[in-house]
Amino acid sequence: MSTARVLLTGFGGQGVVLAGHILGKAAAIHDGREATLIQAYGPEARGGATLVQVVISTEPILYPYIESADAIVCMSQEGFTKYGPTLRPGGALLIEEDLVRLPEGYRAPVFGIPATQLAVEAGRKMVANIVMLGFLTAVTRVVGRAAMEAAISTSVPKGTDVLNLGAFSRGFVHGELLLAERGSDPDGAPSCC
Repeated sequence: MSTARVLLTGFGGQGVVLAGHILGKAAAIHDGREATLIQAYGPEARGGATLVQVVISTEPILYPYIESADAIVCMSQEGFTKYGPTLRPGGALLIEEDLVRLPEGYRAPVFGIPATQLAVEAGRKMVANIVMLGFLTAVTRVVGRAAMEAAISTSVPKGTDVLNLGAFSRGFVHGELLLAERGSDPDGAPSCC
């Protein structure tokens, strides 16, 4: 059985919940696997910590809550502070490198991306969540690229699919380049997924 437990966290308004829905849809509908999604919000609608838990498996998922994550996508400092400790040993931490500062001596494998900057370059700051999905897909291979692109196309507002697919591509390319710089096989994945 192959199971991946992915946490996505950030602050309200960054589109973390939408990113989780797209990830689950890519796995369940377009990759033909099982997927569950649990979401939680901080006390504020915007600005509070947001958490999405996505479990993806080749078998039925009996328990949808994540106690130990294989991969964590952090788009805010508060998200990292609250949920970073749930990363299992050997898991992968993906961060928005302009918004998350790690404590000195942090030991888990860390993959950073300037997601907000790449989103602005793609055309709109609000697609930083989609940039992160591209990055997650490239670094972990938790779902296939074609599955993620299909899920994005059917999940974003009409007329924004080109913008969002461009943002996804920027994140994906950044992830592949980062893996190449580190000497990792771009077709492989960290031990997380």
